[in-house]
Amino acid sequence: MKSSFSVHGLVAAVLVTSSLAHAQLSSPMPGVKPVQQAAPALSASAEPGVPFGTGPGVHSPNSPFAPLPQRSDVLAWSLLTRVTTRVEKNRILPVFEPAQLELNQQTKRLQGFMLPLEPGERQRHFLLSAVPLTCGFCTPGGPESMVEVKTRIPVKATMEPVVVEGRFQVLKDDPMGLYYRMLDAVVVR
Repeated sequence: MKSSFSVHGLVAAVLVTSSLAHAQLSSPMPGVKPVQQAAPALSASAEPGVPFGTGPGVHSPNSPFAPLPQRSDVLAWSLLTRVTTRVEKNRILPVFEPAQLELNQQTKRLQGFMLPLEPGERQRHFLLSAVPLTCGFCTPGGPESMVEVKTRIPVKATMEPVVVEGRFQVLKDDPMGLYYRMLDAVVVR
């Protein structure tokens, strides 16, 4: 039996998690009212002051996958994950630094771990994450630690890190709550 992932399902998981921080991602789902409750106590492994479902993600020391190797020819996740947020009514919107805004519509390379969004062995639409998944139902970090990727041709899904190159977009108010997207991407070595 094949499992199916969707951007809607993954973003819905982030919405549920982020609702604990008193707001929802950029565009609330129709009919969903924000939850107004105190955020739960942070676990010992969570970063103090960072709401659940946000941040660069944590690479588990128990992961069977090594952390991403340092490369000078790819965008640094440390740059992408420095985005801050602001709350506007019941939405959380990204606030980008000038260095992040300069990436918009530029051809860039990025390395990361694939999170398939389609069924099957070959993917044209997936998320690239700074850290690998720890479970099939958990997001590895917040929206600042993931980039939506749409490729020209299908690529083989893998659990190993990949490097993709494409037209990078910085998203100021994406309806799905994403902060970054890469279009016309191809896998490079």
